[in-house]
Amino acid sequence: MLDFADKVAFVTGAGGGMGFRIACDLINHGARVMMFDIKPRPGEIPGSSEQSFYLQGDLTDEPAVAAAVKKAVELFGGIDYLANVAGALWFERDKSALEIDLDAWDQVMAINLKSMVHTARNVVPHLRKRGGGAMVHFSSTQCLRGDPAPQDAYQAAKAGVVAFSKSLAIQLAGDKIRSNVIYPGPSESPMQDRWQANPDARAATARAIPLGRVGTVADMSNACLFLLSDRASFITGTELLVDGGLLAKP
Repeated sequence: MLDFADKVAFVTGAGGGMGFRIACDLINHGARVMMFDIKPRPGEIPGSSEQSFYLQGDLTDEPAVAAAVKKAVELFGGIDYLANVAGALWFERDKSALEIDLDAWDQVMAINLKSMVHTARNVVPHLRKRGGGAMVHFSSTQCLRGDPAPQDAYQAAKAGVVAFSKSLAIQLAGDKIRSNVIYPGPSESPMQDRWQANPDARAATARAIPLGRVGTVADMSNACLFLLSDRASFITGTELLVDGGLLAKP
């Protein structure tokens, strides 16, 4: 069993999907969690009211992020972990860089990459005060390959997440702060709700994955909690593929 007793986590994208599951699993393993998302507060957060606090706000607004981090420290006494889970797929607006509206490009970059700069620069000082900590940033397998139906802004932003994480890992190793990335493969989550309207597409995706199914939010949470935990204490500056073997295929 992973033990997060007396630890504090700041989790983005905690209003649903992967972020919500990660926040709930951390709470169930003893952590106190600041849950931050632009979406309204979800129901049925586990644990006692002293274990979590949900704050609705925009990650692209650095003052809002700074205020949320300050609130977490006031409530819980410090921060040990950062889980950068929030992201957005804009299927109808994100397309080839040759034709995308550049305002949309900038917005996708702000949500999927710059937001992680906002969280890291505000959380890291508190990790240092704790004598160390860990960060996990969510990228995507999409940034590792081309796509005949491109989402160039999303893919470029998610590639930037990897470079940013590696840089943080080297910068902060002396402070005993680890930084790693998860590459989620195709997964059942609100970001992929188009599958609800097209179960045939979901089934076809599952058939393309060697393990024969799409991922779940539990799969992603299990990987994230491992990388945050002391069991990953010698792992930093790397990436974990959680894709059912999809990218191992020739």
